[in-house]
Amino acid sequence: MPRFPPTCRAMATAEFLAGNRLTLLNSGAEYFPALIAAIGEARQEVHLESYIFEDDTTGRAVASALGDAAKRGVTVRVLVDGFGSRDFSGALMPALLEAGVQALIYRPEIARFQLRRHRLRRLHRKLATVDGRVAFVGGINVIDDLNTPHQTPPRYDYAVRVEGPLVAPIRQALYRVWEIVVWARLQRRYWVTWTALEDRPPAGDQTAAFLVRDNLRHRRDIEDAYLEAINDARDDILIANAYFLPGRRFRRALGDAAGRGVRVTILLQGRIEYRLLHYATQALYGKLLGAGIRIFEYRRSFLHAKVAVIDAHWSTVGSSNIDPFSLLLAREANVVARDARFAGELRASLNKAMEEGATELPPQLWQQLPWSARLLRWASYNLVRIALGIAGYGGKR
Repeated sequence: MPRFPPTCRAMATAEFLAGNRLTLLNSGAEYFPALIAAIGEARQEVHLESYIFEDDTTGRAVASALGDAAKRGVTVRVLVDGFGSRDFSGALMPALLEAGVQALIYRPEIARFQLRRHRLRRLHRKLATVDGRVAFVGGINVIDDLNTPHQTPPRYDYAVRVEGPLVAPIRQALYRVWEIVVWARLQRRYWVTWTALEDRPPAGDQTAAFLVRDNLRHRRDIEDAYLEAINDARDDILIANAYFLPGRRFRRALGDAAGRGVRVTILLQGRIEYRLLHYATQALYGKLLGAGIRIFEYRRSFLHAKVAVIDAHWSTVGSSNIDPFSLLLAREANVVARDARFAGELRASLNKAMEEGATELPPQLWQQLPWSARLLRWASYNLVRIALGIAGYGGKR
Protein backbone atom coordinates (compact mmCIF):
# COMPACT_ATOMS: atom_id res chain seq x y z
CA MET A 1 0.00 0.00 0.00
CA PRO A 2 1.58 3.30 -1.05
CA ARG A 3 2.30 5.95 1.49
CA PHE A 4 0.46 9.11 0.58
CA PRO A 5 2.19 12.47 0.84
CA PRO A 6 0.80 15.24 3.05
CA THR A 7 -1.39 16.63 0.27
CA CYS A 8 -3.35 13.38 0.09
CA ARG A 9 -4.51 13.53 3.68
CA ALA A 10 -7.78 15.20 4.53
CA MET A 11 -7.45 18.96 4.37
CA ALA A 12 -8.04 21.10 7.41
CA THR A 13 -11.41 22.74 7.90
CA ALA A 14 -11.87 25.59 5.43
CA GLU A 15 -11.20 29.09 6.70
CA PHE A 16 -12.41 32.48 5.54
CA LEU A 17 -9.49 34.38 4.06
CA ALA A 18 -9.36 38.13 3.47
CA GLY A 19 -7.62 39.99 0.67
CA ASN A 20 -9.24 38.36 -2.36
CA ARG A 21 -10.63 39.68 -5.62
CA LEU A 22 -13.74 37.79 -6.78
CA THR A 23 -15.07 38.25 -10.31
CA LEU A 24 -18.51 36.82 -11.06
CA LEU A 25 -18.73 35.15 -14.47
CA ASN A 26 -22.16 34.62 -15.98
CA SER A 27 -22.39 31.48 -18.11
CA GLY A 28 -19.93 30.31 -20.73
CA ALA A 29 -19.96 33.61 -22.64
CA GLU A 30 -17.98 35.19 -19.79
CA TYR A 31 -16.30 32.12 -18.30
CA PHE A 32 -14.54 30.53 -21.28
CA PRO A 33 -12.85 33.70 -22.58
CA ALA A 34 -11.55 34.38 -19.04
CA LEU A 35 -10.35 30.77 -18.62
CA ILE A 36 -8.66 30.62 -22.04
CA ALA A 37 -7.00 34.00 -21.48
CA ALA A 38 -5.59 32.85 -18.14
CA ILE A 39 -4.28 29.62 -19.71
CA GLY A 40 -2.70 31.70 -22.47
CA GLU A 41 -0.80 33.73 -19.86
CA ALA A 42 0.43 30.67 -17.93
CA ARG A 43 4.17 30.37 -17.38
CA GLN A 44 4.52 27.53 -14.87
CA GLU A 45 1.44 25.32 -14.39
CA VAL A 46 -2.20 24.89 -15.31
CA HIS A 47 -4.42 22.45 -13.44
CA LEU A 48 -8.00 21.84 -14.59
CA GLU A 49 -10.78 19.57 -13.33
CA SER A 50 -14.14 19.11 -15.02
CA TYR A 51 -17.04 16.70 -14.78
CA ILE A 52 -17.70 17.10 -18.52
CA PHE A 53 -15.07 17.91 -21.14
CA GLU A 54 -16.95 17.73 -24.43
CA ASP A 55 -15.57 17.38 -27.94
CA ASP A 56 -17.40 20.41 -29.33
CA THR A 57 -16.46 23.96 -30.35
CA THR A 58 -15.90 25.08 -26.75
CA GLY A 59 -14.14 21.90 -25.65
CA ARG A 60 -11.77 22.04 -28.59
CA ALA A 61 -10.97 25.71 -27.91
CA VAL A 62 -10.09 24.95 -24.28
CA ALA A 63 -8.11 21.85 -25.31
CA SER A 64 -6.19 23.90 -27.87
CA ALA A 65 -5.25 26.48 -25.20
CA LEU A 66 -4.11 23.70 -22.88
CA GLY A 67 -2.07 22.04 -25.62
CA ASP A 68 -0.42 25.34 -26.58
CA ALA A 69 0.53 25.94 -22.95
CA ALA A 70 2.11 22.49 -22.67
CA LYS A 71 4.08 23.03 -25.90
CA ARG A 72 5.68 26.18 -24.51
CA GLY A 73 6.87 24.30 -21.42
CA VAL A 74 4.02 24.85 -18.96
CA THR A 75 3.10 21.85 -16.79
CA VAL A 76 -0.54 21.15 -17.66
CA ARG A 77 -2.72 18.66 -15.78
CA VAL A 78 -6.28 17.76 -16.75
CA LEU A 79 -8.57 15.50 -14.72
CA VAL A 80 -12.06 14.60 -15.93
CA ASP A 81 -14.77 12.30 -14.61
CA GLY A 82 -15.13 8.91 -16.25
CA PHE A 83 -18.92 9.10 -16.43
CA GLY A 84 -19.46 12.75 -17.29
CA SER A 85 -16.67 12.64 -19.91
CA ARG A 86 -17.23 9.14 -21.25
CA ASP A 87 -15.91 10.00 -24.73
CA PHE A 88 -12.91 12.06 -23.59
CA SER A 89 -10.35 9.24 -23.82
CA GLY A 90 -11.13 8.61 -27.47
CA ALA A 91 -11.85 12.18 -28.56
CA LEU A 92 -9.75 14.94 -27.00
CA MET A 93 -7.31 13.03 -24.82
CA PRO A 94 -4.96 11.69 -27.56
CA ALA A 95 -4.19 15.16 -28.92
CA LEU A 96 -3.68 16.55 -25.42
CA LEU A 97 -1.24 13.77 -24.55
CA GLU A 98 0.63 14.32 -27.80
CA ALA A 99 0.97 18.02 -26.94
CA GLY A 100 2.51 17.11 -23.57
CA VAL A 101 -0.55 17.54 -21.35
CA GLN A 102 -0.85 15.19 -18.39
CA ALA A 103 -4.43 13.86 -18.56
CA LEU A 104 -6.17 11.39 -16.26
CA ILE A 105 -9.70 10.06 -15.84
CA TYR A 106 -11.43 9.78 -12.46
CA ARG A 107 -13.17 6.40 -12.03
CA PRO A 108 -13.28 5.43 -15.71
CA GLU A 109 -14.97 2.06 -15.22
CA ILE A 110 -18.75 2.23 -14.92
CA ALA A 111 -20.49 -1.00 -13.87
CA ARG A 112 -23.89 -1.10 -15.49
CA PHE A 113 -26.93 -2.21 -13.54
CA GLN A 114 -25.03 -2.00 -10.24
CA LEU A 115 -26.23 0.63 -7.78
CA ARG A 116 -23.21 0.50 -5.49
CA ARG A 117 -22.22 3.62 -3.65
CA HIS A 118 -18.59 3.65 -4.79
CA ARG A 119 -19.74 3.55 -8.41
CA LEU A 120 -21.92 6.63 -7.83
CA ARG A 121 -19.13 8.75 -6.32
CA ARG A 122 -18.26 11.02 -9.20
CA LEU A 123 -15.91 13.99 -9.67
CA HIS A 124 -18.48 16.75 -10.16
CA ARG A 125 -16.16 19.70 -9.45
CA LYS A 126 -15.31 22.39 -12.00
CA LEU A 127 -11.98 23.91 -10.95
CA ALA A 128 -8.88 25.42 -12.48
CA THR A 129 -5.75 27.16 -11.23
CA VAL A 130 -3.05 28.94 -13.23
CA ASP A 131 0.44 29.59 -11.85
CA GLY A 132 -0.93 29.71 -8.32
CA ARG A 133 -2.11 33.27 -8.99
CA VAL A 134 -5.65 32.81 -10.35
CA ALA A 135 -8.33 30.18 -9.87
CA PHE A 136 -11.76 29.41 -11.28
CA VAL A 137 -14.57 27.76 -9.30
CA GLY A 138 -18.14 27.18 -10.42
CA GLY A 139 -20.72 24.99 -12.03
CA ILE A 140 -19.75 25.38 -15.69
CA ASN A 141 -18.53 22.26 -17.48
CA VAL A 142 -16.23 22.42 -20.50
CA ILE A 143 -19.08 22.22 -22.99
CA ASP A 144 -20.75 24.63 -25.37
CA ASP A 145 -23.64 26.51 -23.74
CA LEU A 146 -25.70 25.90 -26.86
CA ASN A 147 -25.14 22.14 -26.80
CA THR A 148 -28.74 21.50 -25.74
CA PRO A 149 -31.75 20.04 -27.55
CA HIS A 150 -34.17 22.13 -29.59
CA GLN A 151 -31.75 25.06 -30.06
CA THR A 152 -32.65 26.70 -26.77
CA PRO A 153 -30.87 29.87 -25.59
CA PRO A 154 -27.55 29.23 -23.77
CA ARG A 155 -27.48 27.39 -20.45
CA TYR A 156 -27.66 29.72 -17.48
CA ASP A 157 -24.80 29.13 -15.03
CA TYR A 158 -22.09 30.83 -12.98
CA ALA A 159 -18.41 30.64 -12.11
CA VAL A 160 -16.12 32.91 -10.11
CA ARG A 161 -12.58 34.01 -10.93
CA VAL A 162 -10.46 34.15 -7.78
CA GLU A 163 -7.26 36.07 -7.09
CA GLY A 164 -5.55 36.32 -3.72
CA PRO A 165 -4.92 34.03 -0.73
CA LEU A 166 -7.93 31.81 -1.54
CA VAL A 167 -6.11 30.43 -4.59
CA ALA A 168 -3.83 28.38 -2.32
CA PRO A 169 -6.49 26.02 -0.83
CA ILE A 170 -8.10 25.64 -4.27
CA ARG A 171 -4.74 24.58 -5.71
CA GLN A 172 -4.18 22.21 -2.79
CA ALA A 173 -7.56 20.56 -3.38
CA LEU A 174 -6.70 20.01 -7.04
CA TYR A 175 -3.33 18.49 -6.11
CA ARG A 176 -4.89 16.19 -3.54
CA VAL A 177 -7.37 14.51 -5.87
CA TRP A 178 -4.79 14.39 -8.68
CA GLU A 179 -2.38 12.48 -6.46
CA ILE A 180 -5.09 10.05 -5.36
CA VAL A 181 -5.90 9.26 -9.01
CA VAL A 182 -2.18 8.96 -9.87
CA TRP A 183 -1.82 6.25 -7.23
CA ALA A 184 -5.08 4.53 -8.16
CA ARG A 185 -4.20 4.45 -11.87
CA LEU A 186 -0.53 3.58 -11.24
CA GLN A 187 0.55 6.59 -13.32
CA ARG A 188 3.70 7.36 -11.37
CA ARG A 189 5.13 9.43 -14.23
CA TYR A 190 2.48 12.01 -13.31
CA TRP A 191 3.53 12.18 -9.68
CA VAL A 192 3.56 15.73 -8.30
CA THR A 193 6.12 17.12 -5.89
CA TRP A 194 4.03 19.36 -3.68
CA THR A 195 5.26 22.91 -3.24
CA ALA A 196 3.23 25.25 -1.09
CA LEU A 197 2.55 28.72 -2.41
CA GLU A 198 4.44 31.59 -0.87
CA ASP A 199 2.33 34.14 0.93
CA ARG A 200 0.94 36.40 -1.76
CA PRO A 201 -0.01 40.03 -1.29
CA PRO A 202 -3.74 40.79 -1.16
CA ALA A 203 -5.39 41.05 -4.55
CA GLY A 204 -8.49 42.79 -3.26
CA ASP A 205 -10.59 43.38 -0.16
CA GLN A 206 -13.07 40.49 -0.30
CA THR A 207 -13.33 37.69 2.26
CA ALA A 208 -14.16 34.17 1.14
CA ALA A 209 -13.72 30.47 1.92
CA PHE A 210 -13.26 27.43 -0.28
CA LEU A 211 -15.39 24.41 0.65
CA VAL A 212 -15.26 20.88 -0.68
CA ARG A 213 -17.49 17.85 -0.26
CA ASP A 214 -15.80 14.47 -0.20
CA ASN A 215 -16.37 11.12 1.47
CA LEU A 216 -13.90 11.59 4.32
CA ARG A 217 -13.72 14.57 6.67
CA HIS A 218 -15.72 16.95 4.50
CA ARG A 219 -18.88 15.01 3.84
CA ARG A 220 -21.23 17.79 4.95
CA ASP A 221 -19.15 20.95 4.77
CA ILE A 222 -21.11 22.54 1.92
CA GLU A 223 -24.51 21.52 3.29
CA ASP A 224 -23.59 22.70 6.79
CA ALA A 225 -22.44 26.07 5.40
CA TYR A 226 -25.85 26.47 3.74
CA LEU A 227 -27.69 25.45 6.91
CA GLU A 228 -25.69 27.82 9.12
CA ALA A 229 -26.41 30.75 6.82
CA ILE A 230 -30.10 29.84 6.49
CA ASN A 231 -30.51 29.48 10.25
CA ASP A 232 -28.85 32.88 10.80
CA ALA A 233 -30.87 34.62 8.07
CA ARG A 234 -32.89 37.64 9.15
CA ASP A 235 -34.06 39.27 5.90
CA ASP A 236 -34.04 37.15 2.77
CA ILE A 237 -32.77 33.94 1.17
CA LEU A 238 -32.41 33.51 -2.58
CA ILE A 239 -31.31 30.09 -3.87
CA ALA A 240 -30.89 29.14 -7.54
CA ASN A 241 -30.33 25.45 -8.18
CA ALA A 242 -30.50 23.22 -11.21
CA TYR A 243 -31.33 20.06 -9.24
CA PHE A 244 -33.13 20.65 -5.97
CA LEU A 245 -34.13 17.69 -3.82
CA PRO A 246 -33.11 18.64 -0.26
CA GLY A 247 -33.36 16.36 2.74
CA ARG A 248 -35.53 16.98 5.78
CA ARG A 249 -32.98 19.10 7.65
CA PHE A 250 -32.63 21.47 4.73
CA ARG A 251 -36.38 21.71 4.09
CA ARG A 252 -37.03 22.30 7.78
CA ALA A 253 -34.44 25.08 7.90
CA LEU A 254 -36.05 26.84 4.93
CA GLY A 255 -39.52 26.45 6.45
CA ASP A 256 -38.35 27.77 9.82
CA ALA A 257 -36.75 30.78 8.12
CA ALA A 258 -39.97 31.59 6.28
CA GLY A 259 -41.90 31.11 9.53
CA ARG A 260 -39.86 33.78 11.32
CA GLY A 261 -40.48 36.29 8.56
CA VAL A 262 -37.49 35.75 6.25
CA ARG A 263 -38.34 36.14 2.58
CA VAL A 264 -37.34 32.79 1.01
CA THR A 265 -37.16 32.52 -2.80
CA ILE A 266 -36.03 29.48 -4.79
CA LEU A 267 -35.24 29.62 -8.51
CA LEU A 268 -35.43 26.17 -10.11
CA GLN A 269 -35.21 24.65 -13.55
CA GLY A 270 -38.51 24.76 -15.42
CA ARG A 271 -37.43 22.75 -18.44
CA ILE A 272 -37.28 18.97 -18.13
CA GLU A 273 -33.76 17.55 -18.46
CA TYR A 274 -33.95 14.45 -16.23
CA ARG A 275 -37.60 13.53 -15.94
CA LEU A 276 -37.41 11.47 -12.73
CA LEU A 277 -35.57 14.18 -10.76
CA HIS A 278 -37.77 16.88 -12.25
CA TYR A 279 -40.98 15.27 -11.02
CA ALA A 280 -39.41 14.23 -7.70
CA THR A 281 -38.55 17.87 -7.01
CA GLN A 282 -42.08 18.96 -7.87
CA ALA A 283 -43.40 16.54 -5.23
CA LEU A 284 -41.96 18.98 -2.65
CA TYR A 285 -43.67 22.05 -4.08
CA GLY A 286 -46.84 21.72 -2.03
CA LYS A 287 -45.13 21.84 1.38
CA LEU A 288 -42.61 24.49 0.31
CA LEU A 289 -45.31 26.78 -1.07
CA GLY A 290 -47.49 26.06 1.95
CA ALA A 291 -44.66 27.23 4.23
CA GLY A 292 -44.64 30.61 2.49
CA ILE A 293 -41.62 29.92 0.25
CA ARG A 294 -41.75 31.51 -3.20
CA ILE A 295 -40.78 29.23 -6.11
CA PHE A 296 -39.81 30.45 -9.57
CA GLU A 297 -39.20 28.16 -12.54
CA TYR A 298 -36.65 29.33 -15.10
CA ARG A 299 -37.94 28.40 -18.55
CA ARG A 300 -36.02 30.62 -20.95
CA SER A 301 -33.27 27.98 -21.23
CA PHE A 302 -31.73 25.24 -19.12
CA LEU A 303 -30.80 26.49 -15.67
CA HIS A 304 -27.53 24.91 -14.51
CA ALA A 305 -26.66 27.31 -11.67
CA LYS A 306 -25.78 26.29 -8.10
CA VAL A 307 -25.68 29.61 -6.25
CA ALA A 308 -27.28 31.43 -3.34
CA VAL A 309 -27.42 34.86 -1.67
CA ILE A 310 -28.49 35.28 1.96
CA ASP A 311 -29.01 38.58 3.81
CA ALA A 312 -27.12 40.68 1.27
CA HIS A 313 -23.68 39.67 2.56
CA TRP A 314 -23.41 35.84 2.32
CA SER A 315 -23.22 34.15 -1.07
CA THR A 316 -21.96 30.97 -2.68
CA VAL A 317 -21.02 29.88 -6.20
CA GLY A 318 -19.95 26.35 -7.03
CA SER A 319 -20.68 22.91 -8.40
CA SER A 320 -22.90 21.56 -5.61
CA ASN A 321 -26.59 21.16 -6.24
CA ILE A 322 -28.94 20.70 -3.31
CA ASP A 323 -29.78 17.09 -4.10
CA PRO A 324 -28.61 13.64 -2.98
CA PHE A 325 -26.03 13.30 -5.76
CA SER A 326 -24.19 16.46 -4.70
CA LEU A 327 -24.75 16.34 -0.94
CA LEU A 328 -24.21 12.59 -0.41
CA LEU A 329 -22.17 11.16 -3.26
CA ALA A 330 -20.09 13.41 -5.50
CA ARG A 331 -16.92 15.41 -5.01
CA GLU A 332 -18.02 19.05 -5.07
CA ALA A 333 -16.45 22.48 -4.56
CA ASN A 334 -17.94 25.90 -3.73
CA VAL A 335 -16.66 29.35 -2.92
CA VAL A 336 -18.52 31.02 -0.04
CA ALA A 337 -18.12 34.80 0.14
CA ARG A 338 -18.81 37.18 3.01
CA ASP A 339 -18.91 40.33 0.97
CA ALA A 340 -21.81 42.70 0.33
CA ARG A 341 -20.52 43.83 -3.07
CA PHE A 342 -20.21 40.31 -4.48
CA ALA A 343 -23.54 39.25 -2.96
CA GLY A 344 -25.21 42.32 -4.46
CA GLU A 345 -23.81 41.57 -7.91
CA LEU A 346 -24.99 37.97 -7.78
CA ARG A 347 -28.42 38.97 -6.48
CA ALA A 348 -28.85 41.55 -9.25
CA SER A 349 -27.94 38.95 -11.86
CA LEU A 350 -30.41 36.43 -10.44
CA ASN A 351 -33.18 39.03 -10.20
CA LYS A 352 -32.63 39.91 -13.85
CA ALA A 353 -32.80 36.23 -14.79
CA MET A 354 -36.08 35.83 -12.92
CA GLU A 355 -37.55 38.93 -14.53
CA GLU A 356 -36.57 37.90 -18.05
CA GLY A 357 -36.97 34.14 -18.02
CA ALA A 358 -38.79 32.77 -14.98
CA THR A 359 -42.38 32.28 -13.86
CA GLU A 360 -43.53 32.36 -10.24
CA LEU A 361 -45.67 29.42 -9.19
CA PRO A 362 -48.98 30.16 -7.45
CA PRO A 363 -49.19 29.11 -3.76
CA GLN A 364 -52.19 26.88 -4.55
CA LEU A 365 -50.38 25.05 -7.37
CA TRP A 366 -50.30 21.63 -5.69
CA GLN A 367 -54.02 21.68 -4.92
CA GLN A 368 -54.77 22.59 -8.53
CA LEU A 369 -52.98 19.56 -9.96
CA PRO A 370 -55.14 16.52 -10.82
CA TRP A 371 -54.64 13.47 -8.62
CA SER A 372 -52.85 11.62 -11.43
CA ALA A 373 -50.21 14.38 -11.70
CA ARG A 374 -49.68 14.39 -7.94
CA LEU A 375 -49.37 10.60 -7.91
CA LEU A 376 -46.72 10.75 -10.65
CA ARG A 377 -44.67 13.26 -8.67
CA TRP A 378 -44.84 11.36 -5.38
CA ALA A 379 -44.01 8.11 -7.18
CA SER A 380 -40.92 9.80 -8.68
CA TYR A 381 -39.90 11.12 -5.28
CA ASN A 382 -40.22 7.68 -3.67
CA LEU A 383 -38.32 6.01 -6.50
CA VAL A 384 -35.40 8.35 -5.83
CA ARG A 385 -35.55 7.55 -2.12
CA ILE A 386 -35.66 3.81 -2.83
CA ALA A 387 -32.63 4.11 -5.12
CA LEU A 388 -30.74 5.96 -2.38
CA GLY A 389 -31.69 3.28 0.11
CA ILE A 390 -30.40 0.52 -2.16
CA ALA A 391 -27.14 2.44 -2.55
CA GLY A 392 -26.84 2.75 1.21
CA TYR A 393 -27.87 6.40 1.60
CA GLY A 394 -31.37 6.05 2.98
CA GLY A 395 -30.89 7.90 6.25
CA LYS A 396 -33.19 10.52 7.72
CA ARG A 397 -31.93 13.59 5.91
